[in-house]
Parts: sequence; structure tokens; C-alpha cells
Amino acid sequence: MIDPRVLRRDIHAIAGRLRLRGFDLDVAAFEQLESRRRSAQARAERLRNERNTVSKRIGAAKAAGEDIAPLVQAVGDLGDRLASASEEFDAIRQELEAFAMAVPNPPDDSVPEGRDETDNVEIRCWREPTAFNFEPRDHVHLASGWLDLEAAARIAGSRFSVLRGPLARLHRGLTQFMMDVHTNEHGYEEVYVPYLVHRSALEGTGQLPKFEADLFAIDDGERFLIPTAEVPVTNLIRDRILDADELPLRFTAHTPCFRSEAGNYGKDTHGIFRQHQFEKVELVQIVHPEKSWVALEELTGHAETILRRLELPYRAVSLCAGDLGFAAAKTIDLEVWLPGEGRYREISSCSNFLDFQARRMMARYRSQATGRPDYVHTVNGSGLAVGRTLIAILENYQDGAGAIHVPDALRPYVGGVSRLAPRQT
Repeated sequence: MIDPRVLRRDIHAIAGRLRLRGFDLDVAAFEQLESRRRSAQARAERLRNERNTVSKRIGAAKAAGEDIAPLVQAVGDLGDRLASASEEFDAIRQELEAFAMAVPNPPDDSVPEGRDETDNVEIRCWREPTAFNFEPRDHVHLASGWLDLEAAARIAGSRFSVLRGPLARLHRGLTQFMMDVHTNEHGYEEVYVPYLVHRSALEGTGQLPKFEADLFAIDDGERFLIPTAEVPVTNLIRDRILDADELPLRFTAHTPCFRSEAGNYGKDTHGIFRQHQFEKVELVQIVHPEKSWVALEELTGHAETILRRLELPYRAVSLCAGDLGFAAAKTIDLEVWLPGEGRYREISSCSNFLDFQARRMMARYRSQATGRPDYVHTVNGSGLAVGRTLIAILENYQDGAGAIHVPDALRPYVGGVSRLAPRQT
């Protein structure tokens, strides 16, 4: 959530930044709400002062032996009017909060301008796309016999998958490999978190209220299956005031993720690239406000380490303003090369949210300089999406006979197996 003081002070400047990401901030509606808030606040303060003044007169009148009944009546009347004014003020504040909760994070000045993914800017590229002396196959063909989409459809419907035998083992090994690198080498604390969260947790990280259609709800919409571990992990600091020397906090978690994909209907329906249920290893950093840009580069580098250890060609791109997620001030996407499609596809999004999420969660630290609480900054990204990494390995490590060679870094996690021979069906 944007700092309300910034909205009041620089509403037109904020509106201009938000237009870059295709969001039309209703300045007139905000200014009208602000005018009503100031009026209601002034009325409540005036009535409170009047009641205090009359209350003091009661004591003096009583000491002088005067009739205090009219003054008591006046205090009661003022109390009723004050209660009404306070109720009106609280209602307007709730309207303002609802307004602010629907406003996305303005893009940072370093974010390139643009309308959609075609305007994203490549930052760096690692390794040339894998070249073959044969026509590369896609992951569905390569995983034939181990990937059972028909069984998944019978069990749960479309956009689910069943992995069998060596494919399931490779998927498990990938997850363990990622977690080991991030905990043993990058200094993240592993956490196990709930897969169901309250509505307030999703509001805190910015998935709600805007993206409810993309979530799986239960309990009449009071709890939801997590769309990403970002939600429960970042909410670990909800409603807390941390000591400054506790920062930075680095967390990693492996969880399933659940998305309805309502906004992607009919997109990527082939194979397992876009599923209702998938696995991710998430990286979250909670940092001092002055350290979040360094943290974004660091966290992005940690995700890149996985791709480099697996020797998968990829590129890093800076998302343009029009392609940013709701809560992000800046995002760097990592896109892995998929020979079966002949293009780069997103495998991790690493974002700096500044204090946007922290304000929604009331996540703060106590400043050593002032002793007062201030909002932390939050940074996160996938390290990596496990299913998409699996696709990348299948397609980049295929040979002309349909076998899959296991990357050196993964072999200890699959019992030393170096090659997955095509399954005879």
C-alpha cells in the first residue's frame, strides 16, 4: 500500500507514475474522500474540545453549588454528537483504506517504459540457446510414459499432472538440489509453512482484493490455497516490530502452489508449463529500507545460480512498467531457453516491493537512529519454479534417440543416474 502521506502530498505525481503501468488513478475520487476525511476529523475534534470544556465547567459549578443538570445534559448531547462524528470519520477512513488497497505500487524510476512483455528489456544473457543436429522435441513427447496427463484429468480435471518413475524422482531431486543450495550456500533459513491462508495474508502481499478470481477459495472465501509460498513466508513478519539487528531475514520454502489461472484461460494448455497445482522453491528477504535494491540483485543472483549449476541457457529481463505485477516496484524475470518451443520462457520473477507489502502487513523494525518503528522492505523471487525447470532439463538435455541426460549437479540427487532412457510403451 502506498504511504497515505505521499498520496496526500503528491497525488498527481503518483497518478503520473501509475499511468506508466496502465493504471488510471481516480484523483478526483481520492481528493473528495480526503476532503470528507478532513471535515469529519475537524468536526470530531471540535466536539471533543467542546465536551471537555463543558466537563470542566461541571466541576466548577458543582463546587459553587450551582445547578449542574443543564451542563450534564449538554455533555451527554455532545457525547452523542461526538460518537456520531467519530463513526462517520471511521467510515471515511475505511473508504480511504479500501481505495488505497486497490492502487498498485508505482514503478521505480529505473523500470523501463512499455505496455506489455514485448517492451521488456534484456539485461544479460547466459549461454547461447542449445543447438541440436536434429529437430528437438517438446517435454510432452520426451516424457511420454512418465507423464500421465490422462490419469490426472480423470482424478482432478485439466491442468493437473501425474509424474511417474524417473520423472517423479527427477522432480523430487530438483527440489532438494535447490533447497540445499539456498540453505547451505546462500544463507536462507528453511521454513515449512501452511498451504492455506486467511484472506488477510493475501491482502498483505497484494494478491487480494484484485486477483481473487485467480485463487482457490474455501470457507466461503475466508481462506485460500496459496498461489505461492511468498504469501505465508512474507506474512511471518506480519504485525511485528523487529529489532534492527534482526535484519536482514532470509527465508526459503518449498511448497505446492495453487492457481485457477482465470486470467490465462486457453493459454499454455499443452503439457505442464501452466498448471493449477505446481511446485516452487521461494526466496524471501526482509531488509532495511536502504538495502532492498542490493537485496534484489543478490536474490536474483541466487536464482541464477541454480540455472548456471544446471547449465541451462537463460536471460534476465527487466519488466517494463506495463508488465509489472500489482505489488512490485521493479521486477527482474529470469527466462530459460526451451528448445521445444524455440523461445525463452519465464522461470522466476524476482521483485522489490519496497514498503508496499510491509504497510499492508504492518511489518516494521525499530530504527536504531530514532528509536521509532519504520516499515521494512520486502524482496522475493522463485528459486526456481520446479516444474518449469524440469521442462527445461528435458528439452535441453535430450538426445536424438529420445533419452534425457541428467545434469552433473543433479546426479547425486537421483541415485547417480546419468541418463534416462526413453520408456518403452
